[in-house]
Amino acid sequence: MRLYNTLTRRKEEFKPITPGQVTMYSCGPTVYNYFHIGNARPFIIFDTLRRYLEYKGYKVIFVQNFTDVDDKMINKAKEEGITVKELGEKFIKEYFTDARGLGIKEATFHPKATENIDAIIELIKKLEEKGYAYNVDGDVYFSTRKFKEYGKLSHQPLEELEAGARVGVDEKKRDPMDFALWKKQKPGEIAWESPWGMGRPGWHIECSAMANRYLGTTIDIHSGGQDLIFPHHENEIAQSEAANDAPFANYWLHNGYINVDNQKMSKSLNNFFTVRDVAKEYDYEVIRFFMLSAHYRNPINFSKELMEQAKSGLERLYTCLDNLEFFKQKAEDREMNEQEIELSEKIRKYKDNFIEAMDDDLNTADAIAALFEMVREINANITATSASSVSIIEFATNTVKELGSVLGILQKEKGGSLDAEIEELIEKRQQARKEKNWALADSIRDQLKEMGIILEDTPQGVKWRRA
Repeated sequence: MRLYNTLTRRKEEFKPITPGQVTMYSCGPTVYNYFHIGNARPFIIFDTLRRYLEYKGYKVIFVQNFTDVDDKMINKAKEEGITVKELGEKFIKEYFTDARGLGIKEATFHPKATENIDAIIELIKKLEEKGYAYNVDGDVYFSTRKFKEYGKLSHQPLEELEAGARVGVDEKKRDPMDFALWKKQKPGEIAWESPWGMGRPGWHIECSAMANRYLGTTIDIHSGGQDLIFPHHENEIAQSEAANDAPFANYWLHNGYINVDNQKMSKSLNNFFTVRDVAKEYDYEVIRFFMLSAHYRNPINFSKELMEQAKSGLERLYTCLDNLEFFKQKAEDREMNEQEIELSEKIRKYKDNFIEAMDDDLNTADAIAALFEMVREINANITATSASSVSIIEFATNTVKELGSVLGILQKEKGGSLDAEIEELIEKRQQARKEKNWALADSIRDQLKEMGIILEDTPQGVKWRRA
């Protein structure tokens, strides 16, 4: 497998530190609101990378943090008249609601910044002892110029970064590019005891401390959105490597931006959507499928038209599985014949194409194309009149679902009391047709249509699908 490493600006063969095991850290949300579709992209992309690594047989230790204390949280908590802790707990719960909907697996560890204050303080003390950090009246800063490799992730020298950065005015800093490791408590703010007085951690130090605590000094993969390259990930590298005298992460992966109707997403343009907003109109699985339809490093455009295309595409894949399930009921219980063996070999070829695409820097767009080609071949050869064997139907079904599981899609099953009710109504309609009670048959068809159920009469009987 080859991955594009932002650090080296090239695709590299992936070789984990420990054979058979991958350590992976992905930046999680700041939990002061529902997460938006821009946040959803890295969550989905790097969940898919984790799934694929597990599919290839690796044991993946995956850490995704929650930033549950920062300026935004303090301000939002004041607005809502609740504590920062209450705000964090509320939106961590809401995160999991949306993440489960999107098919995002829970991380091995979901550490919170507020539960790792001791590790953060220890890391800052280490930096202070080594001369990389300095205390000014309870505020502690990292001395950027002392870390000689600063800028190696964003591939710009410090002078260019300084010229292009919007650096907040802070007269306490020795240098405009220095950044806060520990912030002195302001009146009414949440704070913890520390060697520098009451205060709270800066944003960047949180991730370094949690990655260090849960995954070790050097990790295999660190990932996040392109917007985090500078300053967040650049600062993580500086403080981690200054403290530990070792590489922080061997592979740095970043996904491209998301635009809305070909414009940059922003609150000022009123094109800023939370996943919860979008899920009111489209199933969560459609959102996930849409996010995987482009290569993760490319920008992706979010629009109603493209969401409708994703919805139709996902429906085509599910229709294939529904048809296979229906045909299996009347299939012949025998070994595969010559034509079916030939079909199984074609299915394997498309599976190989899928794996080849995923091995090439997680190219989900080409992987999905291979999946569609596989489904087209299955649809052409396993039909209502093909008298197929149970063996080929099960092989086709299992392969489509297997590859779908790598992408985090196609795992929904028909089932439950509603499906039993639908089957019962279809049976009543069939009986009405036998008795030539056309009015009742039409009435039941209309009732099912209102329930979002489309009927299709086939030589093997009536099959149904959701509209």
